[in-house]
Amino acid sequence: MHKPVALITGASTGIGYEMAKIFAARGYDLIVVARTEKHLKNLHKHLSPLVTVTDIAMDLSAPGAGAKLFAKTKKLKLEVDVLVNNAGFGTNGEFVSLDLKRELQETDLNIRVLTELCHLYGAEMVKRKAGKILNVASTAAFQPGPYMSVYYATKAYVLSFSEGLYEELKKKGVQVSVLCPGATVTEFAETAGMGKSRLFTSKLLKPATAEEVAIYGVNKFLKGKTIIIHGLVNKLLVQGNRISARALVRKIAAHLNLQRR
Repeated sequence: MHKPVALITGASTGIGYEMAKIFAARGYDLIVVARTEKHLKNLHKHLSPLVTVTDIAMDLSAPGAGAKLFAKTKKLKLEVDVLVNNAGFGTNGEFVSLDLKRELQETDLNIRVLTELCHLYGAEMVKRKAGKILNVASTAAFQPGPYMSVYYATKAYVLSFSEGLYEELKKKGVQVSVLCPGATVTEFAETAGMGKSRLFTSKLLKPATAEEVAIYGVNKFLKGKTIIIHGLVNKLLVQGNRISARALVRKIAAHLNLQRR
């Protein structure tokens, strides 16, 4: 009997790490991908010995990384039943003052490799007429985000792309969903350099834990929900953005993203 396999990118910390534990508990074997092998090894301590875990340490922001990952799993004869595109990062500050190389790495990781993996593994799933893809976007996907302009734009792409794929693939036996978390307690804020921003310090927008987001996200995903937004406040904010003037939405986002001094 075929045991299902879940491939999770960005699995060494945060939401991806928690998702790996949840899929393992649900009877999936795992392919976990992240830059640092040491961090991937730490995941094994929290998994049953009955779970087969394949660690792949690689920088997915590098050119051709998606094809390289796909080739590795093919060589290992691993059939991916669930693809979770979770790897990504954000940057904070005035765009023209930020390091351009880093901004391009951000677009490569958040957009290019996600697109590449959806194409490569999605085509395999269509051949089998079975498979599931979960792309991790953000509530940032629903609005522009001054001082995080590239990050918000990449997540808007992920949301739109995922919805398009959902319609294309639903009649071919392949499910596509997109998870849109709000502020979450992970290494994201530290990496983006925005731990002191109002987005992560506001009492109203109290960040969720990675475990909470992962549990909610995986449960809704496996039930077939297309757009998954965690938390009542986040759902209300997303709806509010849709009916508010764009100029107001931009100003509020700028206020939340700007670092407190």
